[in-house]
Amino acid sequence: MKDSNSKANRSDEQRRYYRRVIRYVVGVVVACGLAFGIGWGLSFIFPVFLAKFLADYPISNRERFLQLLLAMVLTVLIGLSVSMGVTHYPMILLLLVGLLMFYAYYLFLDPQWNFFATILLIAVLLLPYLGITNSGLAIYVGSGLIFSGVMAVIAFAVLHLLMPEEELQQAANSNSPELPSQQQRVQEAIKALIVAFPVVVFFYYFQINGAILTMVFIGILSLQITTVKSIKISVFLLLTNGVGGLLALVMYELMVTTPEFLFLLALMSLVCLVIAAQIYQQPEKAPIWAGVMSAMLVVLGGVISSDSKFIDVSFYARIVQIILASAYMILASFLFDLWRSRFK
Repeated sequence: MKDSNSKANRSDEQRRYYRRVIRYVVGVVVACGLAFGIGWGLSFIFPVFLAKFLADYPISNRERFLQLLLAMVLTVLIGLSVSMGVTHYPMILLLLVGLLMFYAYYLFLDPQWNFFATILLIAVLLLPYLGITNSGLAIYVGSGLIFSGVMAVIAFAVLHLLMPEEELQQAANSNSPELPSQQQRVQEAIKALIVAFPVVVFFYYFQINGAILTMVFIGILSLQITTVKSIKISVFLLLTNGVGGLLALVMYELMVTTPEFLFLLALMSLVCLVIAAQIYQQPEKAPIWAGVMSAMLVVLGGVISSDSKFIDVSFYARIVQIILASAYMILASFLFDLWRSRFK
């Protein structure tokens, strides 16, 4: 009887595993096909968001869909509102940006608000920066973020509707992780702000053209510093961005030699299959492989569906920018780890 129950459990786990892998591969590849084939404003964000949704939320429900939809629209509107009225007052603008960054770091420590905090940080860093020089460009980018994000939420809902996991929903709700204390969340948010805000001030002050990706990438990486369990953050950043950048480089060179759209989709299918297998086979290492996929899609997708209105830099310039951003965050996190160990 026990043997039959264990065999049934193993078969259920296998079906669940295959379902999640198929959902991930089909979703990301179709998203890449639509984003790279049609190419609307900031279309490369669509597969990046969808890949993150599928990796972070293998089990979902209606409330999750509504929360993601609200996160996409509301946070971008907040970023747009900051960029519209105070761009002529640099000190007030930087103060508002800093306060919203702190709030994003604080929210990020609650798993239910992870995505909301991520999009809030991107919108707050990017849209006011663009609004300083061109308010029309800020609106263009903001609408592109909203459209790509809403597309990702719709695709995420459709994939879960076609391949649901309703039988696991009750177990997922009962195993919610314990949140850190309010004081701990404030301390971690302050630490991340100390690391990232000087870079933001530097870019805002000097208005360096073509370096927007570096600033936004530093902001996204700084979210990882807030995670209390992630002590060796430098190793995490080195693995995810190093492997993701290398994958993007290899795929870019292969596409140069064989510039066929079907070849791109086949190559993307192979990469998604390998990464999805790693994500769902080893859940404890899922953040690493999800970070690898995000880094690859950001660099590669930004070049394939490049739009001169947004960031007009070459593929290798993007690689250099992300290397610089990663190096800064790795050094900063290493110094924090060293300071913490000495303090203790």
